[in-house]
Amino acid sequence: MSSRPVKFFLLAGLATVLGAAGYLFFAAAPEAESLAMPQTATTDPLATKGVAAFAGAGFGGISLTSLETNAVPFKLIAAALVMEERARDPMAKTDLSTLKQVMQRFGFLYPLSIEGVPTEIRLPLTKEPPAGKPLGMTHGFIAPVGGARVEVTNLGCAACHAGVAYLPDGSPDPDRAVLGMPNTSLDLESYTQAIFTALRRHLSDPALLSTVDILFPQMSWQERASLRWIVMPLARSRMEALSGTSRALPFTNGLPGATNGVAALKLQTGTPLLAEGAGDRGIVSIPDLALRDRRNRLLADGVYATPSGKADRQELAAITSFFTVPSMGVKPEDARRHIPEAEAIFSWLADYRPQTFPGPVDQAAAERGAALYARDCASCHGSFEWKTGTPKLQSYPDWIGDVGTDPLRAQAFDKDLADAIRKSSYGKTITVKTGQGYAAPPLAGVWASAPYLHNGSVPSLAALLDPRLRPTRFMVGGHALDWENMGLRLTAEGDYPAGYTPFSEPQWVDTTQPGLGNGGHIFGSELDEEEREALIAFLKLL
Repeated sequence: MSSRPVKFFLLAGLATVLGAAGYLFFAAAPEAESLAMPQTATTDPLATKGVAAFAGAGFGGISLTSLETNAVPFKLIAAALVMEERARDPMAKTDLSTLKQVMQRFGFLYPLSIEGVPTEIRLPLTKEPPAGKPLGMTHGFIAPVGGARVEVTNLGCAACHAGVAYLPDGSPDPDRAVLGMPNTSLDLESYTQAIFTALRRHLSDPALLSTVDILFPQMSWQERASLRWIVMPLARSRMEALSGTSRALPFTNGLPGATNGVAALKLQTGTPLLAEGAGDRGIVSIPDLALRDRRNRLLADGVYATPSGKADRQELAAITSFFTVPSMGVKPEDARRHIPEAEAIFSWLADYRPQTFPGPVDQAAAERGAALYARDCASCHGSFEWKTGTPKLQSYPDWIGDVGTDPLRAQAFDKDLADAIRKSSYGKTITVKTGQGYAAPPLAGVWASAPYLHNGSVPSLAALLDPRLRPTRFMVGGHALDWENMGLRLTAEGDYPAGYTPFSEPQWVDTTQPGLGNGGHIFGSELDEEEREALIAFLKLL
């Protein structure tokens, strides 16, 4: 199987980026359309710019280069997905509402309001999202040849790092999204595979272009001609070259709420995949972004360290700009151009906090839990000061080491990949440190981050603190939360309670599979049940 995913364009040097914009627009975004935004003297202009960049900036991902790996010709993909849905359900309509339903199945969000930004600039969406596109999907037009015009899309920060808000009973509220919280339902594996399957089945069907016309009646004649005479022939050629394969990618792209960034980075850098991809299963849960500016190293295994060894925001921002290489298909030398946007995002993240825990909290238990946390957890996860309200992080050790959890993710970041980064234009920007285990993250927003451990293999804090409760299999995706166990709301069999309708398509997590082991991190085993409940009560407040 080819070590490259589907390529839609093989042309080089002829792309002209005509413009890119995202789902949510703020006046401070230099490329953005304007919406009325209340401004006050306390608004930090750089933080405001950071919110806009986080929600919708393209970061160089709207380009011919990105189309080789990550970006897609949106209208063509949308039509293929709608045709595939109609083949599955003949009652489905040929319109954008069907596309929205399909995208929601993969965990993409179409919120009516967006939270997680400074109060003075928070606002509901006052316009429809760009036709059919969910939160975090950036888009723009490129010209692969002179006179051609094709809309392409890519996934930006908010696709992974904007999660649903939760109601007081633990039910999800997909109409409200919180920037910075993890999208614990986003299923990039199923999304990628669905595109591959839909194109394989419908690319040669004359109805495909007609479906594009129906879905996008305002499409220009230039774009229609570009799709017909450039995009579709090249896509057919590429699909024919992959006729003997059953997958779009040679590696698994994760589970709901978890991604495989290391394998994606190997793909972009030309680094050999473990077992040609089958062994590259270094899956990592999407984290909440609160307090990330207090770290001096990033990623689950802390492999990206700042050159100074300090929690320096500018150095962290420069490292973060490199994330666009695996996630958006941007070349390292191009990614560096977007370091200023990453610096603006860190200016916003400095004050960002996740949604306040919406359920009930036993304050007396939380007080006992705070003492337990200070005794047993703070030396790794940081010390918090708390009297009332939200506890404040006072110190953070940035601890890293081996606590017996599944080693595959750390092993996947091998010497070949480390050397590729050192030889890239980020060689002096990122101090690569491998083989040290996993980093203990700050725990802000941990109540909404289930499932737990770096690979999402434990469904609740109760099971994390008592390994006897860890199930072998459980569902994740579109889930509600259980306040008592503080995690996914599941039955004893690991599935969802009768009568619950998930807002996205759930998948089973099988902890017997490589990379998904649920062992290790046995801290809490020595506590009695009352102490565990008290510790969980305190963790809800972070």
